[in-house]
Amino acid sequence: KVSWNSTQGKVTGTVKKKLTAPIDIKTHHVAASPDNPQLLVESAGSGKAAAHKPAALNRVKAPVKTTKGGTAK
Repeated sequence: KVSWNSTQGKVTGTVKKKLTAPIDIKTHHVAASPDNPQLLVESAGSGKAAAHKPAALNRVKAPVKTTKGGTAK
């Protein structure tokens, strides 16, 4: 799970694929290459696909589950 900033605010989603060749996503051309890879991500909220450079994404840590006593499982 990853997050990134968009014009609408912070978005979370999942990485679907590493792109190493140019591709079109709807009307947007993604100039990916082996020297300039991008990641295809899917928004958890809208289900829409987008491509981002790896540096633009932040890994989202899974929440730690705790017991009633407050210790992690």
